[in-house]
Amino acid sequence: MTRNPARWCRARLAVFGEGNTLTTLRDGDLVCISAGGLRGVAAELAHLLIAEVGADGWQIAVGRAHPGLPGLAASLDEARNTLDHAAKLGFTTPVLNAADLLVFPVLLRDRDAITDLVTTVLGPLTNARGGAQPYLDTLTVLFDNQGNYTATARQMHLSVRAVTYRLDRIHDLTGYHPGEPTQRFTLHAAVLGARLLGWPSPDDT
Repeated sequence: MTRNPARWCRARLAVFGEGNTLTTLRDGDLVCISAGGLRGVAAELAHLLIAEVGADGWQIAVGRAHPGLPGLAASLDEARNTLDHAAKLGFTTPVLNAADLLVFPVLLRDRDAITDLVTTVLGPLTNARGGAQPYLDTLTVLFDNQGNYTATARQMHLSVRAVTYRLDRIHDLTGYHPGEPTQRFTLHAAVLGARLLGWPSPDDT
């Protein structure tokens, strides 16, 4: 890309009309502010970036629209937090909307509560041979695939039997199984919390 990415971005977003977008660099990030109600800016920018630099090495986060100058700051904070959460959760989609990830700030708002949930529900996995990480990875992929065992096995390069064994072992250790509707939400929330907290850390194993 050009040495002046903000100027490059402004030139290519001129299609939305002069004065409808403002682009600048801030703390190493390319920030684009668009007029309220203007749609399609993020998708167009993603299309341009893919054509210019390829699909890897960048993501666009879109903060919600808020009124006034304080709203601009709030939207920017939302976008940055969205990128941070996406990195921790392994989300790789090119365009991320803060409105779609509102559950994660809620989870982290009471850090003590989410830490307690993670350690209570998933803590027994640290006693398994090989530690908690293989089981946490299995749950992560399973939930990402909407509970589909075959897709989970394929993505993890395991047999369906191996995935089933891991899930049964999780049930034996924790008392929770993702196949039980009453337990699925608690287990999923704990897995998301673990990913946001970076659990397990070396001290947890």
